Amino acid sequence: MQKKIVLLGSGELGKEFVIAAQRLGQTVIAVDSYANAPAMQVAHGFEVINMLDGDALDAVIAKHNPDFIVPEIEAIRTERFYDYEKQGITVVPSAKAANFTMNRKAIRDLAAKDLGLRTANYRYATSATELELAVAEVGMPCVVKPLMSSSGKGQSTIKSGPDIEKAWNYAVEGSRGDVVEVIIEAFVNFNSEITLLTVTQNNNPTLFCSPIGHRQERGDYQESWQPANVTDAAIAEAQDMARKVTEALGGAGLFGVEFFLTDEGVYFSELSPRPHDTGMVTLAGTQNFNEFELHLRAILSLPIAEITLEKAGASAVILATQNSDNPSFTGVEQIAALPKTDFRLFGKPTSRPYRRMGVALVSDSLDTPVEDIVEKAKVAAALVMVN
Repeated sequence: MQKKIVLLGSGELGKEFVIAAQRLGQTVIAVDSYANAPAMQVAHGFEVINMLDGDALDAVIAKHNPDFIVPEIEAIRTERFYDYEKQGITVVPSAKAANFTMNRKAIRDLAAKDLGLRTANYRYATSATELELAVAEVGMPCVVKPLMSSSGKGQSTIKSGPDIEKAWNYAVEGSRGDVVEVIIEAFVNFNSEITLLTVTQNNNPTLFCSPIGHRQERGDYQESWQPANVTDAAIAEAQDMARKVTEALGGAGLFGVEFFLTDEGVYFSELSPRPHDTGMVTLAGTQNFNEFELHLRAILSLPIAEITLEKAGASAVILATQNSDNPSFTGVEQIAALPKTDFRLFGKPTSRPYRRMGVALVSDSLDTPVEDIVEKAKVAAALVMVN
């Protein structure tokens, strides 16, 4: 059963995936654009390349001849994935899924136009002038996002006319890849946001984790919690949408499917074909398998009998406040002394303001109010300072 995996993107999510793979005896080569990335620190080998350089990507794949290619980030020359599939390499979850979800335009059109899922009203723009016209059509306030980005980079809200040019410039600066285009979304008056971790399997039914709630700032999550307070009707609607879109994309693996919950019903927001940052709450032991273990088992076609909710939990991010080429941490002893609390320090070699450097994890019994657990996670994360 030992397989070779090339992991494209080696951040904190990739690191936890490598740890899960190591525990089941798999070989992982971690790839990223900079040396000593978190996943490289625990992988069998590593490569440092610009993954938007198709020739460099081809060379790495030819060198290692993997059984699986597992993308972890957006900035990859994903169109090459179709050729790798023709060579007999499994792209996770599939070349189609990777290509569609690395670009917000493809996944949004699939969800809204092809599958008829409820989404925010949206337009696209390739210039500041087009953005102005699009804003006039969808109305203000509205949200602007680069077609290719992650962790909220380049995302902003337009509330008045002067915001339009600033939003365009910010989106271009935050865009990953070589696509200079944005999506403009009408503001959805939502009550809450959830992530529905969805596990597709090769020979078994699609499974769903208990919904995860989360709060965002600057387009990036700050706290997440499981279980989220969601009605049975909303869960059923979200699961139906998630099943439709993941079936259309194909392949096996874990998808992070994001939804808005509103008075009118559930709105599809975004989808990631890999473990989701808000899903780090599963590292608190909330489930019988965390999201990284589920991703790996689905990839390897190991049957997953069930996903059970074991505890309530919360995660809160530990952010850097300054630039450093050699970041260090204080407050580790204090967070370690807290009951029912754990933490991860990602091992990123550099820091910058708002860069996610670690996460605090708190769990408790299922009858504990999740709001209390979230507050404990926030207090715990605040103890750790990045210097």
